[in-house]
Amino acid sequence: MKKIIETIGLSYCYRAGTSEEVKALQDVNMSVAKGEILAITGQNGSGKSTLARHFNGLLTPTAGDVLVNDFSTAEKKNIKEIRKMVGMVFQNPDNQLISSIVEEDVAFGPENLGLPQNEIKERVDWALCTLNLEHLRREPPHNLSAGEKQQVAIAGVLAMKPQCIVLDEPTAHLDPRGRREVLESAIRLNREEGITIVLLTHFMNEVIHCDRMVVMDNGRVEMQGTPHKIFRQREGVTKMGLDFPVSAQVAAGLRREGFSISPDIIHTEELIDNLCQLK
Repeated sequence: MKKIIETIGLSYCYRAGTSEEVKALQDVNMSVAKGEILAITGQNGSGKSTLARHFNGLLTPTAGDVLVNDFSTAEKKNIKEIRKMVGMVFQNPDNQLISSIVEEDVAFGPENLGLPQNEIKERVDWALCTLNLEHLRREPPHNLSAGEKQQVAIAGVLAMKPQCIVLDEPTAHLDPRGRREVLESAIRLNREEGITIVLLTHFMNEVIHCDRMVVMDNGRVEMQGTPHKIFRQREGVTKMGLDFPVSAQVAAGLRREGFSISPDIIHTEELIDNLCQLK
């Protein structure tokens, strides 16, 4: 499958060359395939947010390279094109919402692309419709719930029609309903619009809906693979300080009680199917 993003020997230091230098990334080699949903996870300080900021040139490598559709982020002449291809949504939507009403916020990105007004309007209408936000079009952002604000932030990036959207812990401050709605929107954008999604999260119940996952620790990629493959490596997951999905935890508890439950269960549906087979 074609790679939309690839890191090659990527290393990054904050305050490089000073006595306060901090090595945030060390020799990271990974890729994002076009059309997939990739989860990047790890404990706080593992380097996942620093890695994500390299995907659209917000940070550039101290060593190594980052390629976006074969454009190197290290070359300043490429940055504008790269940011058209890869959009970022951050943890706190208040940092991205700057206008007095929702539709103006969603229009901000396309306006910066220098598009004609009729195309801007079409893109805003399309983004709001795609995320089922038409009813909020004329609302001031400060009147919205945290989950609605995050959806509007996603709509603002979507209106720029990127090939890839990077969501940096977008559900960290949301309640369960807000988390579910944001995750469902990300999955829908991928499945229906063909947009590549990179999801940074520490919620394992979000990771299981992704095609692949990357586990970071101390600035390095320690594990890569499908969620089923990763969670099968119980010792490694525990060593990384990660939780297991709820269904995997329930399945493990049942196995300890003597039930014949598959060690590969991570989804609720898989657990239900296995329990039905026991009857």
